[in-house]
Amino acid sequence: MNAASFRPGAGPAGTTGHAAGSWSRYVALGDSFTAGLGDPEPLSPGGIRGWADRIAEELSERREDFAYANLAVSGLLLRQILDRQLGPALAAKPDLVTLSAGGNDLVFHRSDPDRLAVALDAAVQELAATGATVVLFTGPDWGGTPLLGRTRGKVAVFNENIRTIAARHHGVIADLWTLRQLAHPQMWDPDRLHFSPLGHHTIATMVLDTLSVPHSLRPLEPKPMPAGSWREARVGDLTWATQYLVPWMVSRIRPRAEDVPLTAKRPEPGPVYGSREAAPDPAAGAA
Repeated sequence: MNAASFRPGAGPAGTTGHAAGSWSRYVALGDSFTAGLGDPEPLSPGGIRGWADRIAEELSERREDFAYANLAVSGLLLRQILDRQLGPALAAKPDLVTLSAGGNDLVFHRSDPDRLAVALDAAVQELAATGATVVLFTGPDWGGTPLLGRTRGKVAVFNENIRTIAARHHGVIADLWTLRQLAHPQMWDPDRLHFSPLGHHTIATMVLDTLSVPHSLRPLEPKPMPAGSWREARVGDLTWATQYLVPWMVSRIRPRAEDVPLTAKRPEPGPVYGSREAAPDPAAGAA
């Protein structure tokens, strides 16, 4: 058990006194990972589901007054996430918050993980001061993946900073780095930047288990995963880079004038199974 998972008087998994699964107001902050890119679902706002929606679905079964907001927007850097989402999150008065930020900084901007941690620490302090349970995510271990594996060292440093921040503010760690199932290519979208529906399901299960929340999610039983690993998938690397990585990087370096800011799919707390109106698609060309 890590230092962020227990303290005197805390509830299960450091939940600051909340009985497991008793939260009534959940707000998710982040980028495309939290928005749910890679997990298409026509009935969900924005046409995507994701691990945060899956968690909200489970929690909503436990309380009739449960409300959920997902403020995540694809492509944002850590500072942008905090500047745009922290205020609305605090105004929503949640008792459960998930915050994942910094992945785009590390992977595409080679940012300093220690400087990122300074900004993250201040934001977590504000969130924790409200009494809400705050869940932070370590980055996954990309060591076996082409190209992204080059960021492994910085991700590892940032992860240790995140663990320290969680311990300092009595937060909860959702540990993607140690979630070995994510090493399987089937857990990832074809773009190799986002998780597949199976990956999002697996992450949701891990978070609920970390929070000691009884739930109905079970390990999926798809067809046997193909043999091999990312290191053996070199044949598809050029196709992947041509179809996904290069266009994405060009779009970040040379943004088009006609591009419009993307918006959160669930900007206000509300019922998980409330409105089904189509929201702006946060998947439009960002990570």
